[in-house]
Amino acid sequence: MSVADKIQARSLPEPAAMLRLIKPITWFPPMWAYLCGTISAGVSPLDQWPLVLLGVVLAGPVVCGMSQAANDWCDRHVDAINEPDRPIPSGRIPGRWGLWIALAMSVLSLVIGWQLGPWGFGATLIGVAAAWAYSAEPVRLKRSGILGPGLVGLSYESLPWFTGAAVLSAGAPGWETVWIAVLYGIGAHGIMTLNDFKALQGDRQTGVNSLPVTLGPERAARVACWVMLVPQVLVILSLAEWGKPLHGTAVLLLGLGQVWAMSVLLKDPKGKAPWYNGTGVLMYISGMMVTATALSGLGG
Repeated sequence: MSVADKIQARSLPEPAAMLRLIKPITWFPPMWAYLCGTISAGVSPLDQWPLVLLGVVLAGPVVCGMSQAANDWCDRHVDAINEPDRPIPSGRIPGRWGLWIALAMSVLSLVIGWQLGPWGFGATLIGVAAAWAYSAEPVRLKRSGILGPGLVGLSYESLPWFTGAAVLSAGAPGWETVWIAVLYGIGAHGIMTLNDFKALQGDRQTGVNSLPVTLGPERAARVACWVMLVPQVLVILSLAEWGKPLHGTAVLLLGLGQVWAMSVLLKDPKGKAPWYNGTGVLMYISGMMVTATALSGLGG
């Protein structure tokens, strides 16, 4: 049965399939980055906890969930090859329900973003536009192994970090915060590249030129490791320059832990990529919070 036949087999989507469509497991990175932004602002999050809570919900379940729904709709034929049990190709979300869900969540994102003031709303506009630019034709930046992961990294890490800092400080964050947020967003390009390993077969057949497709898993993994490490070196040097040697040392130790995890990853990039997400990536995001704490002492 083709994808088109399957999506006509039902009239209403399954509730469990709708939850899987927006992939709760992917919500954590932007939620964490938003929290890092609020900490880096140098303002007590407890004093403005409604804005913190609303921003976390916006960054994770709403905007990130919307981006996942949009990606699944635009990738329904790719998923029929890579993951035929996904909600749309399996028929559990029939017809155009995947598209309607993504569009409805786009509107909801903007409504919630409006509650966060001009900085929060502006960032939400950018986030929604980036999500559709990544997945949808004719732009579909996902086709590029450089632009696609780069856009996702900046959207998942830099943008929510900037938003959290801007919302809590009610203005543009300091240049130090912007610099750090951009560095961690660039480093996340490597994390996104590792996530592309699971779609290798379908990407090859459908013309998605991810780095694992264009370079092969081994070379792509090496590139991803360097992309993750170099920005963290710049973070460490920046912290030292700003008089935060203890924080810089902590990030350095976490970076050395990642180097060890990378040595394991490079022995079997495709097989060890999920393992690295639970080890090296955990150390990466821990360094983000350490750095955010350092920025709070600078006034954000």
